Amino acid sequence: MADKKTATLPRAAYERELLRLQTELVKLQEWVRSEGARLVVVFEGRDAAGKGGTIKRVSEHLNPRIARTAALPKPTERERTQWYFQRYVEHLPAAGEIVLFDRSWYNRAGVEHVMGFCTKEEHQLFLRQCPIFERMLVEEGILLRKYWFSVSDAEQQKRFRRRLKDPTRRWKLSAMDLESITRWEAYSRAKDEMLVHTDISEAPWYIVESDDKRRARLNMIAHLLGSVPYQEVSPPVLKLPPRPPPTGYVRPPRDLQTYVPDHAAGL
Repeated sequence: MADKKTATLPRAAYERELLRLQTELVKLQEWVRSEGARLVVVFEGRDAAGKGGTIKRVSEHLNPRIARTAALPKPTERERTQWYFQRYVEHLPAAGEIVLFDRSWYNRAGVEHVMGFCTKEEHQLFLRQCPIFERMLVEEGILLRKYWFSVSDAEQQKRFRRRLKDPTRRWKLSAMDLESITRWEAYSRAKDEMLVHTDISEAPWYIVESDDKRRARLNMIAHLLGSVPYQEVSPPVLKLPPRPPPTGYVRPPRDLQTYVPDHAAGL
């Protein structure tokens, strides 16, 4: 992918198409709600590959009571003693819900394996069990979609440098993220092995080229919408009622309440 240079998508075209796709995502959400469907979307990829930004665009206009993001922290000591998939199961959707996994059970195939946070035996067991686990989800009727965001090493380093300099993005960068630079090939081999075992017909992997974040977001959302057989659901007919006439209510004096200072007035 590093040899393939594509012009950055113009912002105007990006924002126009993004709004159209987000409107369709709202229709998808209403179909999921009305049909009692269960949708799981897995976002995986290297650090700074653009997963978080895409998740924000997917969920931006959705109802948080229907569509939620699951971004699990590192497991507790108790969770370390559980069946590996156990803590992910409790985050799966009920009827009428969408769950977006910002990283998922595939941590074991990537960072845990490469950084030595699991044993070789645990890693191999994961590769054997994961296809079985995902087939169970699909057989249960869950709509499972898996996206791998692929970023080149040069672009990843550019994004790391921007995060180092930008105080609003600095929190996105950790020592472990920086160490991933020195383990680029190890992560590549881990990803290749993961795909061999878990790219199954019931739940295939879809690769999103993400050196251009705008293209990646549009391509991923368009593919998701095209992969789910949703239909537009007619919304309930709503009508604003007439405001009733006043009955003598008098608002309390302003000096009895504490207001936020007008910071904007000094701009």
